[in-house]
Amino acid sequence: MERVNPFRGLGIALVTPFNEDGSIDFTSLEKLTNDQIENGIDFLCVLGTTAETPCLTAKEKRAVMDCVLKVNNNRVPLLLGAGGNCTANVVEYLKNEDLSGFEGVLIVAPFYNKPSQEGLYQHFVTVAKNSPVPVVLYNVPGRTGVNIEAATTLRIANECPNVVAIKEASGKIGQIEDIVENAPKGFEVLSGDDAITFELLTIGAKGVISVIGNAYPKEFGCMVHSAIQADYTTALKLHRSFSAAYKLLSADGNPAGIKSLLAVQKKAANILRLPIVPARKQTYEALEDFVCKFQG
Repeated sequence: MERVNPFRGLGIALVTPFNEDGSIDFTSLEKLTNDQIENGIDFLCVLGTTAETPCLTAKEKRAVMDCVLKVNNNRVPLLLGAGGNCTANVVEYLKNEDLSGFEGVLIVAPFYNKPSQEGLYQHFVTVAKNSPVPVVLYNVPGRTGVNIEAATTLRIANECPNVVAIKEASGKIGQIEDIVENAPKGFEVLSGDDAITFELLTIGAKGVISVIGNAYPKEFGCMVHSAIQADYTTALKLHRSFSAAYKLLSADGNPAGIKSLLAVQKKAANILRLPIVPARKQTYEALEDFVCKFQG
């Protein structure tokens, strides 16, 4: 079986907008989804970290999936966040959930229970062997408490032809470069951190699952596509135009930062679910200033 990664270029880690009463704002979700697609993004990541997925019920997750499926109407590939820290539960979900319309699943490293590298390997191999769609690994040690080492990633990639990529958010450039250099044919690296996406694209990454793209899909997409095409002068200029925003979006955590930015742009309300709270006033005001001055 030839390995093919359908998730390249600019992917968006889609937020979940909420109404004042805390319910999901499907009107805004529809508009955001359509806005991303019409502004040239390459794929959408549904129910990832940025979507506040841990705070959504199973019924709400299915409703978000159905909403995005309807709006997308097969225009771009859809990647579904479907990981967890119990291997058996992830496998059961993949076997029983209707994944029609989704081209792949994003599987995060198990969090909290901090498995060894052997445990990570066995977890991902078991999940991959039971997944009806391609798998993208997700390494984000700042959230999970464990790093998927390059050797483990490559071991999984070599054994599982349906594992097509890794979303790398470790910030370990040497580790990421090791994966790029030694990956089997068709296995690719996606950036999981907007701030270092330019650098990762210059060393062989094939795309990004972006947070800032929720607010600036066209402009950030231009940066990504320019870098992929080796137009580094254009890409670097655009990358630097986002420098202040990169810092502000992470100042009070994700998705507090991006929801503040979307609120400034009047694209979604600045409402989150506990334990996530809105960004501080000073961060919000700095984002207002960024939006006023931004020239992509």
